[in-house]
Amino acid sequence: MTAPTYDLGTLHGGLRLTANKSASTAKPIFDIPVPAQLVLPITQHVGDPAHPVVGIGERVLKGQLIAEQDGTFGAPVHASSSGKIVAIEPWPVSRRFGDNAPCIVIECDGEDRHIERAEIAPEFTQLPPEVLLAQIMHGGIVGLGGAVFPTAQKLMQARTCEIEYLIINGVECEPYISCDDVLMRERAVEIISGAQILMHALQIDICFVVVESDKPEALHELGSVLGAVADERITLKQVPTIYPSGGEDQLVQLVTNREVPSGGLPTDVGCLVQNVGTAAAVHDWVIDHEPLISRVTTVTGDGVASPMNVRARIGTTVADIVNFTGGYTDRAQQLIIGGLMTGKSVTSDRVPIVKATNCVLVISEAPSPGPELPCIRCGECASVCPVQLLPQQLFWYACADDEKKMRDFGLIDCIECGCCDLVCPSHIPLTFDFRMAKGRIRELADEKARAVRARQRFEARNERLEREQAERDAELAQQKETARTAGPAAIAEILKRKRQQSEDDE
Repeated sequence: MTAPTYDLGTLHGGLRLTANKSASTAKPIFDIPVPAQLVLPITQHVGDPAHPVVGIGERVLKGQLIAEQDGTFGAPVHASSSGKIVAIEPWPVSRRFGDNAPCIVIECDGEDRHIERAEIAPEFTQLPPEVLLAQIMHGGIVGLGGAVFPTAQKLMQARTCEIEYLIINGVECEPYISCDDVLMRERAVEIISGAQILMHALQIDICFVVVESDKPEALHELGSVLGAVADERITLKQVPTIYPSGGEDQLVQLVTNREVPSGGLPTDVGCLVQNVGTAAAVHDWVIDHEPLISRVTTVTGDGVASPMNVRARIGTTVADIVNFTGGYTDRAQQLIIGGLMTGKSVTSDRVPIVKATNCVLVISEAPSPGPELPCIRCGECASVCPVQLLPQQLFWYACADDEKKMRDFGLIDCIECGCCDLVCPSHIPLTFDFRMAKGRIRELADEKARAVRARQRFEARNERLEREQAERDAELAQQKETARTAGPAAIAEILKRKRQQSEDDE
């Protein structure tokens, strides 16, 4: 076994929160049977929506492409089981404001027949990085830590930078969520294999697998696998258990002591971060030819009968998942997709799980923090902010809708972790206010962009009209000049042709 190295780096702010994970980690991962119906949103990633390539009534097989990448930035969607396409229509999904989204609905036949797998491919080490990246792009793989950034595009962007470190993120710091923990316990081999594939795609030789100190079983399993594979390029690191140390920028700072610049990316400081689930998905696709059609999801809270982690097909509804875990208890009042800190509250369990769904949390009604009071400028929010912002100042500028000041004070860098909400003695919903302010800024940016495009179209039209008028004026001037210089002979010839035409008409 390879012992983890301790990297007790410094992280500004953050909170030590009650984990509430023991109930779901006490059991192994359970596989949910094929449901009667699968609902697959065509947009399960950051970027352009996928484009359906199947029609209503068509029969599909497990692993078959049903929506392909549309544009240069996106990810395809594959059928999670075999069956018939019965609808392509809007369906409730777990978006932050509860909007419906276009989905492909499959009526499963229960046979779970798999599409014919590709022939045995060469070892990934024999493939040029560009070929390997193209292969990863077709697997529908996205960041499974929650960001759902298309993995292939993230790797391609990193290839344009000077990357030194690959960081495999097993720091699952948010309360209740434990899917990564049990995944590291049960699929450590696949995670390390995926890390090796990613290293080859990036052509780098240093990888850190990072786990929090409160996950001893995961650390043991990963250490055992690393001891067996004896890959000296990969180091297992342990970091303190503090929320939100699993954020990309925070993890980079903890592990490498490098600070990601404001508005920047980890690649700006030579790092690329991938979730442990993403690494396992890369292994499944490159080695076993299985696209991303299922994921491990935590189902927990006092509102479910038997908290556990399940491996569910993408598109399985929350209702089917909760039924598998024993159903709701009489304490079930609130349904949250994601964790207690950053999840989205939904009003229907008809929503399907998607590639980003790491947790289904069912709890009794969350206690009210009390009535919102005026800010007393105590500074507690600033002391816990992991990005070292000044939330109290941002709050005033958000209330005033002062876009410039919000930008100047780093609103764009807010990771919406919710730490400031927990410590605010005035019970101000700061994270919600910042989220709404970000939305307004994006709307203003979109309006400005539309205005710029409209001005450009107007100016281009005017230039085209002026150019056409100038061409007509030049042509007329040329005709006049030709007539002026033609002389009496030319005029006589023109008169001769007219007389000849008149005689022919007679």
